[in-house]
Amino acid sequence: MKTAVLVIDVQRGLCDDPPRPHEAGEVIERINALTVRARAAGAPVAFVQHENAVDLEFDSERWQLADALQVDAADTRIRKTTPDSFLRTPLEAWLMGQGVRRVVVCGYSSEFCVDTTVRRAAALGYEVVLAADAHTSHDKPHATGAFIRAHHNATLSDITSFGVRISAVDSAKIALGD
Repeated sequence: MKTAVLVIDVQRGLCDDPPRPHEAGEVIERINALTVRARAAGAPVAFVQHENAVDLEFDSERWQLADALQVDAADTRIRKTTPDSFLRTPLEAWLMGQGVRRVVVCGYSSEFCVDTTVRRAAALGYEVVLAADAHTSHDKPHATGAFIRAHHNATLSDITSFGVRISAVDSAKIALGD
């Protein structure tokens, strides 16, 4: 089954600016290792970038991908304006054009854009692998970033009603390629 890696919102204004999200540096290292393996296996990689008129204006310094991310010229970039990486974007058409039926999701923010993209991908019939150690969030008054990640790993992988598998797997253990 052809797989693509989706890196969600790992941008300077969200991941590099202080305070940084939980394990931001380690998460970016895991994403880099995952995308290097994906490219070597022939799996396409897409970087999804959120934008808004308030603090993530298109092409602004804060909108750019995080400094430590390793991006290849062959990688795809997708712009979005909602937590859903599919809504009003070319993501689904790109996946279909690549023959993808399985997506690996990683990035920022576990409880918003990562969660929404995982659910939407499953609703569209894609098998989803959540890179369990390669998504993150900022600490909130009600929960730490570590707890938010653990919670989403448990709850998303427990959803069966979409009719496709959603699993949460450590990034180094994710099988890539066809």
